[in-house]
Amino acid sequence: MNRMIYQVAVGKQSNLYEHCIKSVANYCKKYNIKHIVQTEPILKIRPDLDRTGRSKEAVERLGYLPIYEKENAFDYLDQFEQIAIVDSDIYIRDNAPNIFEQLTDQYAFGAVAERELPCAKKYKSKIKKYSKSAFEHLTDVDWKWNELGAEFYNMGLMVINTNGFLPYLKGQTPKQFLDREEFKDFVDGVGYKKWSTDQMLLNWWVKKESIPTLNMDWRWNGLYKGIDDKRLPEAYFVHFFLKDLLPDRGENIQALMEAIG
Repeated sequence: MNRMIYQVAVGKQSNLYEHCIKSVANYCKKYNIKHIVQTEPILKIRPDLDRTGRSKEAVERLGYLPIYEKENAFDYLDQFEQIAIVDSDIYIRDNAPNIFEQLTDQYAFGAVAERELPCAKKYKSKIKKYSKSAFEHLTDVDWKWNELGAEFYNMGLMVINTNGFLPYLKGQTPKQFLDREEFKDFVDGVGYKKWSTDQMLLNWWVKKESIPTLNMDWRWNGLYKGIDDKRLPEAYFVHFFLKDLLPDRGENIQALMEAIG
């Protein structure tokens, strides 16, 4: 089967990113998966500065929103039967199984729902607060609310079956997709969406379109310091998503690897 993993690493890379990307490269070689790393901005999605609630200074400094660059992976869907989009701060262990075998044909999309992680107590509280601020006002979809908040996916790890997923793109390029009118408030960061990333937009879209989605086993996206430390050695993919909580902010790779067991 023709498969690909897509990553974005624009600009000078930290030791953390370099180490994680190398682990993905090794994983791809092991399972004969094409590995594409985008090193220059392509989509350059930019909010409307006349209506945005985002930091105008930050937008002007770069000229675009880096958080939407990884959707450029959609441009490759017609070349592969399956693709995965993997954040560049995700480390893949040597013993990790082939993730693509988890996403059977009945699903178009797969990701890990954060509330299904073996969360540390502190992170459970964070999920509740994030759910309330991000999704409470998006009432036109079913978030399956429970005591841990909304059912939302961490979009740092996404797996896609091309045949099932492509119809929802409606023939659009990645840029045309992100330029959809229904996404404008997310991209522009209007009101409570001013802190939004592609994660908020994609979570809403997946539910709005009723895309057949697999809630993947948490081990495919083990959030470092999000899950209970004792469970971390079980994770196949370790996601270093909170840089401030990493040994030497992720620059000391030896300490980092010792920390994850």
